[in-house]
Amino acid sequence: MLSSFNTTDLCDAHDDAHVLEPLFRDYGGRNAFCGPVATVRVFEDNVLVRQMVESPGDGRVLVVDGGASLRCALLGDRLAQLACDNGWSGVVVNGCIRDAAQIGAIAIGVRALNVHPRKSRKLGAGEVEVPVSFAGVLFHPGDYLYADADGIVTAAHELRVD
Repeated sequence: MLSSFNTTDLCDAHDDAHVLEPLFRDYGGRNAFCGPVATVRVFEDNVLVRQMVESPGDGRVLVVDGGASLRCALLGDRLAQLACDNGWSGVVVNGCIRDAAQIGAIAIGVRALNVHPRKSRKLGAGEVEVPVSFAGVLFHPGDYLYADADGIVTAAHELRVD
């Protein structure tokens, strides 16, 4: 995995790189992060998000398709800290987070559409490690994701700049 990268350089070097639509705000304590993708599809329910961040991250990025709901948060400071403690590189949420100030002090990358103070339901509904699609990109478990100040880029394989 690249220890240092620029999404602009990755896009210039790889025509097969996919760029997410610029919808996401940066909330984490790390503004640049990358890693293999793990996926979760949920809607206003973060039980499966918790289960994933409680497991070993091994440098992966958790991609959460929350259906772009802006009615509650799918990630807060406790789950962000769990993700950091368990070795996740970052979390990208197609939905909202909460505890934004606290998440900004945690050494993990977090991108989301917005913030919302309401917590999610706790039903356990959803799917893990399935293809998800949002922001103009289809994510498969095992794809690679790179995020920095210029945007978020994915590819089916690890990207390098020679």
